[in-house]
Amino acid sequence: MSEHSTAQPGFKKALNAFDSYALGFGAMIGFGWVVLTGGWLEDAGTAGAAIAMGGGGLIMALVALLYAELTAAMPKAGGEHHYLMRGMGPRWAFVGSWGITGGYISIVAFEAVALPRTISYLFPQILDNPMYTVFGSEVAPVWVAIGVVAAIVITAINYFGVKLAGVVQTFVVVFLIIVGIMLVTGSFMSGEVSNMEPFFTGTTGLFTVLIVVPFLFVGFDVIPQASEELNMSPRRIGKLIPISVLIAGAWYVMVILTSSSSMPAGDLAASDLATADAMGALWNSQIMANVLLAGGIAGILTSWIALLIGASRLLYAMGRSSMLPAWFGKLHPKFNTPGNAVLFVGALSVAAPFFGTGMLGWLVDSGSPSIVVTYFMVCVVFLILRKKEPALERPFRVGRGKFSTTLGVLGVILTFGLFTLYIPGMPASIDTMSYVFCLAWWAIGMFFLFRIPKGIEAGVNTEALLLTAVRERKAKQKG
Repeated sequence: MSEHSTAQPGFKKALNAFDSYALGFGAMIGFGWVVLTGGWLEDAGTAGAAIAMGGGGLIMALVALLYAELTAAMPKAGGEHHYLMRGMGPRWAFVGSWGITGGYISIVAFEAVALPRTISYLFPQILDNPMYTVFGSEVAPVWVAIGVVAAIVITAINYFGVKLAGVVQTFVVVFLIIVGIMLVTGSFMSGEVSNMEPFFTGTTGLFTVLIVVPFLFVGFDVIPQASEELNMSPRRIGKLIPISVLIAGAWYVMVILTSSSSMPAGDLAASDLATADAMGALWNSQIMANVLLAGGIAGILTSWIALLIGASRLLYAMGRSSMLPAWFGKLHPKFNTPGNAVLFVGALSVAAPFFGTGMLGWLVDSGSPSIVVTYFMVCVVFLILRKKEPALERPFRVGRGKFSTTLGVLGVILTFGLFTLYIPGMPASIDTMSYVFCLAWWAIGMFFLFRIPKGIEAGVNTEALLLTAVRERKAKQKG
């Protein structure tokens, strides 16, 4: 059965080029740049943090290049689900799809908690009258209500059509860029080089910054997830992916350098929202600090919208391939969105604020290893398809011959090296609760992995295959 058969409505190509860039860049610029910068500077120093972030960005740009070729060749909703299916088979396709979906969902949940936390900086009274304490943080009713209402609104935006999501995304990204320009201007006007010391603190600090790179840059891969909805040629979609990563990398390095120039590193490290305090110090104005917080809220919204798009399209693709219940693989007949998948991810984001801010750090770290696993697998399948299907039409190519093979091998090595940073006992290994969240996600995934029927194909609703498998099993039992 074709993915666009009469029984199944198709996606609309509703996003233009500007919407697409806003989708890719906005997905990567969440809230981490507001709250985590002080810790980066304390751990690695100004130059160390900038080098680690820039180096991590280049690793992600290399992975994005490989994604670009595969996306241009197979511009289908679900992105890497289809590349892995074609090159490695259904079970490996599930592993890669499940890994990146877990990363997306962890960040969607993160944003649902980060939004009320940011607003509480402006309006501390929303923390009054806490209902209970969980994971070491108090949870207040107004604080929860803000997160829940926002989650419902973001879910509705995604449910009612990707064009609506694209319009909101574009508007918010423009505001975010304006805030970035103001931060740079303040640094040139009032920043001090002496505040940027120490420049280095050691290699352990570099690794500490590197482990958050997958969390910060995840989102460029939302472009492949939504590729069926981009009103662009496959070649232009391919170019869009690495360019978005380079722009995001420049943003993060800019934030590190400008923030470090505002005040001594120790003061920034002691701040809950370091970049906002840096903006206030550079402009000597609390109003400007609040403007940057508005930029942080913009980042929350852009990342939230985009990653909900990504997670829902992957769940849709797995539902269509019978890796998950067919309920996930249905498009809304009017809005042409994977409505059920959107509602599922939206429900998880509605629940997140009830667990307070204590889980923020765990969410940051728990999804990152799974994201890197998927990136590693995409690099591997890039090499497999280059060898297995040399004649595959590739509107965007990452070079030819040995050069492209070298890039693919380099991507495999670098993503594997990045994954090793999360191994327990490494200098930058993650918190125990982050491992618990990560392992819990994979335990759920194993349940579905071993129930995948044989003979399935990517992008095909295979409910009939499931019924056939059931009939064959019953026939064998009778025999």
